[in-house]
Amino acid sequence: MTTTLIIFLVICLVLACTFEFVNGFHDTANAVATVIYTNSMKPTVAVVYSGILNFIGVLTGGIAVAMGIVNLLPMEVLVDNNVYHGIAMILALLLSAIIWNLGTWWLGLPASSSHTLIGSIIGIGLAFYFLPDNVGGSAVNWDKAKDTGLALLISPLAGFTVAILMMFIFKRLVKNEFIYKEPIPGKTPPIWIRMLLWTTCGLVSFFHGQNDGQKGVGLVMMILIAILPASFSLDSDVNLQSTNANVMVINKIISATDTTQFGKEEFKNFNTIKKHSAHFTEATNGKAFSEAVALTDRFEVRKDIVKITKSAEKLLKSANVAISKKDADILKTEIKSAKKLVEYAPSWVIIMISVSLGLGTMIGWKRIVKTIGEKIGKQHMSYAQGASAEMVAAMGIGVASAYGVPVSTTHMLSSGIMGSMVAKKGLKNLQRKTITNIFMAWILTLPVTMVLSGALFLLFRAIL
Repeated sequence: MTTTLIIFLVICLVLACTFEFVNGFHDTANAVATVIYTNSMKPTVAVVYSGILNFIGVLTGGIAVAMGIVNLLPMEVLVDNNVYHGIAMILALLLSAIIWNLGTWWLGLPASSSHTLIGSIIGIGLAFYFLPDNVGGSAVNWDKAKDTGLALLISPLAGFTVAILMMFIFKRLVKNEFIYKEPIPGKTPPIWIRMLLWTTCGLVSFFHGQNDGQKGVGLVMMILIAILPASFSLDSDVNLQSTNANVMVINKIISATDTTQFGKEEFKNFNTIKKHSAHFTEATNGKAFSEAVALTDRFEVRKDIVKITKSAEKLLKSANVAISKKDADILKTEIKSAKKLVEYAPSWVIIMISVSLGLGTMIGWKRIVKTIGEKIGKQHMSYAQGASAEMVAAMGIGVASAYGVPVSTTHMLSSGIMGSMVAKKGLKNLQRKTITNIFMAWILTLPVTMVLSGALFLLFRAIL
């Protein structure tokens, strides 16, 4: 690897850590605002507590969300013989995401880092339409983008609605009026309230690490695959013959499927599986682990697995494919197992992102904390409102992480605060100016980051 390439690799990794660092202090407010504004925890203690739990969350979160980010852009299409094209893609993606995150943080707006990142990724995919070879039509995984977009759309609506329901439950179960009043400045609430808020703050921080931290892991894997495809295309710990057994089962079940009802798309996926299964078996014949595969062939082996599993998943979803429940279950199991060869992250990547997010959590939190604590509602949040919003956010992020879906911590908690305010005095209890600014930031995030990342990508492709 040349010195220039090493420099670009380091720059990209530093930018990925910077994104996660900014994500840390941008989103920290979502977890610590409630404990700070209810006098349940001192600010310094709160951000350190949140930072530690974010760190632990990344370490224990797995890589399902990370792979969701990686799969938004089909790397087998975007990585070509010119490694600097991959560098252009990564630089554009990271710079646009960081610029928007810093801008909204500076204005004190709780915008979504998830929307920022996904908008940047889709912008790069769309920018391929404007390249001379015009491969843009396949440069975005629209199925994955649609699933991700749906999750991000639902999260604020769910946060708002469930927070209102949570406040209703609080009022039915807890008759102590003290928890529904504004905290008295400088006065510490009873220990049971503090423990409740400590717990909800900790859960939001932990699940934020599991979800948002994985996005950073996904970013780093995109960098490594784009710049060093030979070294990071395959998990060196996975036995190739075990994966080959998965591939053979997938090919056998698909080959035995009745094709009489197949349309053009089904035949395309059917033939893709057969073609790439044959190539994978040939390329890995007699080889136990990826080190035995020639450096120049490893990315092609990765492409085989991606194509096989993606095509098999599409056939499973197709109404034109007649397959027994038993075979469908076997197919799902084999697909999941085969993906282990390409869906992974080295331990050092997870630790690096954990540290970046944890450190970022301890810095720069005041601007957005003030917006969440003081400017969403016309009153300071009560203990019950803080606990309701935090519980809603923790549950929402936890469920999303379990299903490997990237969701917006910011949207979940900010909308939860809105819902808790509405539950008390209706819509009139919201500060219109702040809510308008927050919604404008939410609405503009996707189009602005798409345009910015696409423009930067085309600029860097022309330069590099």
